[in-house]
Amino acid sequence: MSVFAPRSLLFVPATRTDMLAKVERVRPDAVVADLEDAVAPAEKEQARADVLAALAAQRPGAGHVLVRINAPGTPWYDDDLAAVTGASGVDGVVLPKYERPEQLGALRAALPLGTIIIVGLESGLGVADARPLLAALPDAVFFGAEDYIADLGGRRTAGGAEVLYARSAVCLAAHLAGVATLDQVVAAVRDTDAFRADAVAGREIGYRGKICLHPLQVPIAHEVFTPSEAEVRHAREVLDAAGAGVGVVDGQMVDAVHITMARAVLERAGGPS
Repeated sequence: MSVFAPRSLLFVPATRTDMLAKVERVRPDAVVADLEDAVAPAEKEQARADVLAALAAQRPGAGHVLVRINAPGTPWYDDDLAAVTGASGVDGVVLPKYERPEQLGALRAALPLGTIIIVGLESGLGVADARPLLAALPDAVFFGAEDYIADLGGRRTAGGAEVLYARSAVCLAAHLAGVATLDQVVAAVRDTDAFRADAVAGREIGYRGKICLHPLQVPIAHEVFTPSEAEVRHAREVLDAAGAGVGVVDGQMVDAVHITMARAVLERAGGPS
């Protein structure tokens, strides 16, 4: 698994540089200044200049600071890439609409060594080719449900059955590649119950973190994607029992699957496994 595994990825419109200073209130694991979906075409050039100046002047209060550039093939991609390469205060880049391994290769070649790269699988082709795309080893991947279903011509529903296959396929491909995963957005940004339920569903699928569109969502993501004290305690009991040759913990068999799951819990919790 990638060492970069944020529980929260908070997107801030690049046109709202004032919001970057407020990020520290919730301390997301990573914040993304968004030059793509959040910025109208006529505003992209000015937004690029403004947000990079703001990031150079003051680092937002987040674990990592990234910029989402516009997708390859758009009129803004080359200028975005040139501007973020070596930009002060920027730890990484988010590449949307990732569909070909050479897109990641070109991005990696242009950026300084060690720059974090998150890719978005958010089209039919991106999801269908998830395994070879993630075998190129970005640092993390997010599943873009809204763009994916729009590409297919479907409709988003509250239940989310229309994206369950793709959501699961991206998570599986990332797991096989050892790439950190970020789950889909919840567009109803003030519906914290809906966000919590969707985050729990994503964790149950296997996601390690979630995209956040509003500061209200960040602490919920941290709660859901951080193992609870009870989970950590149970994981340690399972490993202790396995080491002592005990076959049952809390009425459940201790076998190789439970040992693997226990180690994964302790890894997410940051403890020894």
